[in-house]
Amino acid sequence: MLVHFFSSEGWQSWGLDGEPLIPERMLVLFDDDFLFEDEGGPRATRAVNAWLRTLASSGAPSPNSWRAYVLAARDWLEHLRRHRVSVFGTRQELVAALGTYADRRLSGPLDERLKFSSWELQVTALSRFYDWAEHEALAAAVPFTVATGKRMVQGRLVETRHNRARLRRPKPHVKVQYLESDFADLFRYGLAGLEDATFRGRFPGRNAAMGGLVLGTGMRSREFTHLLVHEVPPLPAEPTEVPIPWVVPELAAKGRKVRTTWIDYASLAAVHSYIALDREMSRGSWRPERPLVVEEADFYGGRVNGRRTRWAALRPEERLRLVGPEGGSLLLALSYDGRPFVDWGTLFRRTARRIRERFEPRFPDVAPHRCRHIFAMATLEKLVKGHYRQAAQLAAATGDASGLALYLLKADPLLILRDLLGHSSVVTTEVYLKRLDVHRIYRAAWERTHAVTDAAALAEADAEFTEEF
Repeated sequence: MLVHFFSSEGWQSWGLDGEPLIPERMLVLFDDDFLFEDEGGPRATRAVNAWLRTLASSGAPSPNSWRAYVLAARDWLEHLRRHRVSVFGTRQELVAALGTYADRRLSGPLDERLKFSSWELQVTALSRFYDWAEHEALAAAVPFTVATGKRMVQGRLVETRHNRARLRRPKPHVKVQYLESDFADLFRYGLAGLEDATFRGRFPGRNAAMGGLVLGTGMRSREFTHLLVHEVPPLPAEPTEVPIPWVVPELAAKGRKVRTTWIDYASLAAVHSYIALDREMSRGSWRPERPLVVEEADFYGGRVNGRRTRWAALRPEERLRLVGPEGGSLLLALSYDGRPFVDWGTLFRRTARRIRERFEPRFPDVAPHRCRHIFAMATLEKLVKGHYRQAAQLAAATGDASGLALYLLKADPLLILRDLLGHSSVVTTEVYLKRLDVHRIYRAAWERTHAVTDAAALAEADAEFTEEF
C-alpha cells in the first residue's frame, strides 16, 4: 500500500464541478494498483480515506497526527489482507486478527517490533477508526474489548472506559522525562560546545541561544522551529528577575491555541546576542522555490509580496518561505547562506550522545519536547518556592509594576503553569505533572483532586508525552 499527500493544485483540469473537499496536505492511502474499488465493491482504503478526512475537525488538526494515523491504518490493513480478513469482518475474525497483530508487533521479528509508545499510538488510531466506522454504520463489530466502570470524582460518579488492548503502563518516574538543573545546565554547555575543549562543531552560538530559548519558554518543537526573527520581544533596558512575556504564534501553536509564555532575562539576552552577531554572519541570498518576499517588517508583521500581513496569520509552511528583499530566511535560526534551520531533533540527540560519550555516561537522550518538561519542572519549582512572587513584589516596590507582575502576585502557581504550557484545563496540568513524578516538589497539588478521570485532560496529558517520541 502507498501513502501520498493530497494537493488541490490544478484541480480545475480534473473535470470536477468544484474543488475537492479534502484538507490540503491530507494523507491519502491507496493500493499498489491505484484503484479504490473492484468487482467486489469499494475497497477498505476508501473507508480509511473517508475517516482521515474527518480528523482535521475531530480533535486531530495536526498533519503529524494524520501521518501517524494513516501509517497505523496501513499496517493494520496489510495485516488483515495477509490473513484474508475483511476490515469490517465479524467480531470473531477481528479479535483473532488483533491477537496475531499484537503478537507480531510486540514480540515478532525485530524489524517489525514496536516500542511501547508506538503500540499505544496504533491502538489509539485504530480505536478512533472503528468508532467512526460504527457511527457511519460501516462496521458491525470492532476488534477491541472495552472495560467500563464507575469512579467517584469530586463528589460525582462518572463512567470510565479502558481499552484492554493497551499495555500496562510503567510508573511515570521509571523513565527520566525531564532533566534536573545540573543536567539541564550540562545540556546548555553541550549546545554551546563548552563541555569539551576538543569540540569543533558549527553554529554553537545559534545552538546555545535556541537551547536557552526552548528551556526558558517551554515552547513545543513546531512552535520554536518556525519563530521569526522579528517576533523576538525586545530586551528590557535593565536586567530583571520578572520574566519577560513571549507571545506564541497562533497558527504555529498546537491546536492553534493562543497563549503567552515567558522567558528569563539571561536567555532573552543570549537570543539578542545571537541575532546581532552569529545570525548576522549567517545571512545570505538563499531563496526557496516560491519565495514570500517581506518588506517593511516590524514586530507585528510586514509587507509580504506587496500585501500587509500579520505574522500571526502565517502557517509554519508559509513561514519557511519568507525571505528578505535581498534573500535569506526570516526564521530566527539560520544555517549556511541564510537557509532556515529546522532539524532540532537531530541536533539535540547528537548533543546528548556527545555528552554521554565524552563526559557523563548517565546523561539521557534529549528530544525537543523533553525541554518542555524541563521548563515545566523548573518553573513549578520556582513558583512553589516563591521566586517569581518575590521578584514581582520587588518590581511593584520600585515602581516597575507590570500586568505580569500583578498576575504573579495574585494567581495560583498551577494556574500560571497551565497558561504558560497552553493546557485547556488545570486538571490537565495536574495530570501532566503527576506523570513527571512531581510529588517531591508539589505533592499537595495533585492530592487535591485525587484520581482524575476527565477523558479530555488525560488525552491532552498523554499527547504531551506522545509528541516526545
